[in-house]
Amino acid sequence: MKFYLAPLEGITGNIFRAALDRHFGGVDKYFTPFIPVADKGGLSTKAYRDVLPENNKGMHLVPQILANSAEGFLVMCDRMSADFGYDEFNINLGCPSGTVVSKGRGAGFLAFPDELDRFLDGIYKSRYKISVKTRIGKNEPDEFYRLLEIYNKYPVHELIIHPRTGKDKYGNTPNWKMYYHAVKNSKHKLCYNGDIFTVDDMKRFSETFPDTDTIMLGRGAIANPALPSLLKTGEMADADKLKAFFDDIFEEYGEVLSGNTNLLHKMKEVALYMSWRFEDCTKTIKKIKKAKNVVEFKAAVYEMLDSGKMTV
Repeated sequence: MKFYLAPLEGITGNIFRAALDRHFGGVDKYFTPFIPVADKGGLSTKAYRDVLPENNKGMHLVPQILANSAEGFLVMCDRMSADFGYDEFNINLGCPSGTVVSKGRGAGFLAFPDELDRFLDGIYKSRYKISVKTRIGKNEPDEFYRLLEIYNKYPVHELIIHPRTGKDKYGNTPNWKMYYHAVKNSKHKLCYNGDIFTVDDMKRFSETFPDTDTIMLGRGAIANPALPSLLKTGEMADADKLKAFFDDIFEEYGEVLSGNTNLLHKMKEVALYMSWRFEDCTKTIKKIKKAKNVVEFKAAVYEMLDSGKMTV
C-alpha cells in the first residue's frame, strides 16, 4: 500500500512535510498546497520556498497547480521544470473554497465540463506527467459520470478522487458509490482520498475496495502525523516522538514567521488538528485555544500529548 500526503493550504508546506518525513516517514509522495497561476509563471516567495528542492530533500514532491487556463498551467510547469527540474505536476480540481470556486477554479471548474475537456486537451499535449486531484462534482454527485468520461479521454498519470462534491466541502461522508463507479469504469490508476483517520478506517476501506493500493491522507495525517507510518508498520508513535515533531516545526516556523503572534496563530492551527485524535482532553484543548504566549501554549500542547489519550 502506498500513501500520499494531501495538500492542505496553510498546513502541509515544506516545513510540515520535512518534519513528518524526518520523524515518522511512511509517505511515498508529497503534494504542495496549490500554487495559483501567476503572470509569466512567477512564484510568490512562499511558493518558491515550498518547491525549492533543498527544502524537500529525499522526498518525492509533486507541485499542485490551481488553474483553469491550459496556457497558464503549462507556463507554470515550464517555469518549475526549468528552474527546479520538476517533470510531474498535479492539477487541483477539488478545492471547495468559495473564493476559488467563484473564479471557476478548483471544484468550481467541475461545473463547466466542456471547458474542462478543452483544458485537459491542452495540458495533455505537453511532455509532463500530470495527475488530477478531483472531487466528484461541484454541486451534485451525478456530475461525476460525465467527468469520468472526460478524464478517460486523456493520459492522466494518476486520478486522485475525493468522493465529495465541492458543495459538501468536508461535510457529509465520502460517496463510496461514486468511487465504486470509478473503480469499475476508470482507465487510470486510482488513488483514494477522504476520511481515513484511523487504522479501523483504513481496514474498512480496504475490505470494501481491495484493489485500491494508493491512499492520499489529508486531515488524518495532520491530526496524527505518524498515521502513514502506523498504517504501514503498525507501530504507534509515543508522546516523546510527537513532542519532538511539534518542537521541530515550532522552531522552523519561528524562523520564517514574524513575531510570536503569527507563530502562535500558525501553531494553534496545527495543534487543534492534532487535538482531534485525543479523547477526554476538553480542558486542555481550551488551554491551547486561550494561550496568550509561547510558554502557556507549549505547556498546554505537552499536557495533551502526554495524556496518553490519543486514538489511532
